[in-house]
Amino acid sequence: MQATGLIPARFLTIIAHLVLVIVIFWTREENIKMCLPEDYKQSDYDSKDVEMIVALSITLGLFVIELVGFMGGITMFMSFQGLLSTAAHSGAAIALAYFLFDQWPCQWYWYIFGFCSAFPACMEIIYIIGILCFRKGY
Repeated sequence: MQATGLIPARFLTIIAHLVLVIVIFWTREENIKMCLPEDYKQSDYDSKDVEMIVALSITLGLFVIELVGFMGGITMFMSFQGLLSTAAHSGAAIALAYFLFDQWPCQWYWYIFGFCSAFPACMEIIYIIGILCFRKGY
């Protein structure tokens, strides 16, 4: 089975997800204020701000891992990883658009992170290790 249609789709969905994460990073202040009650304390804001900075930073780090594996050609032609990555990142792009515009609670970002960033990045790491260290073609 050829994965030629998955390659551009995978790239575009990763980039769409990346752009939305960067937009959330830039508009972090407004998003955090929407997640807090109207009578919040500065300490509440600071803790949510740190939480969002950590979550978004880890997400950006996972993007680096995925893009290295993909753009380096290590997992570019792997059908399962391409399909998983395309599905996860397209789901993330849709969910993060709702996160931005519908003002979802900040803690919901962790669910999006787990299913749409961490899971495909972990699979990418497994494939990279399997290919580079054990010379296994999946």
